[in-house]
Amino acid sequence: MTLGAIQYDSPGRDDRSNRSLNAEYVTVKNTGRTAVNLRGWTLADRSGHTYRFGNVGLNGHSQARGHTGIGRDNRFDLYQDRRAYVWDNGGDTATLRNDHRRLVESESWGRHGRHHGHWGYGQ
Repeated sequence: MTLGAIQYDSPGRDDRSNRSLNAEYVTVKNTGRTAVNLRGWTLADRSGHTYRFGNVGLNGHSQARGHTGIGRDNRFDLYQDRRAYVWDNGGDTATLRNDHRRLVESESWGRHGRHHGHWGYGQ
């Protein structure tokens, strides 16, 4: 498992509309051949906003986007159901942990990171 593309600066105006919130996302990629159940895994920012995955299966060599806003989960898109932005445009860190709270991967951007706008890790 790894983090893929990250869109932390929602395109357009940051007007807190659901459309704008859902344009902010972090991609989780299963780089292995076997399916992984993400139940209990977490995705968090530096401020402690944490999304806990439900019973979500991610097939081998597949990915899903974790959107900030409200929506209906499917196998490609998951929704945190938040009404405010999570990822700080000026600098933040996305941290993925497994169901045993072990660090799987983290990616930083902004002031102390090396990325701006959209981060397409591993693509």
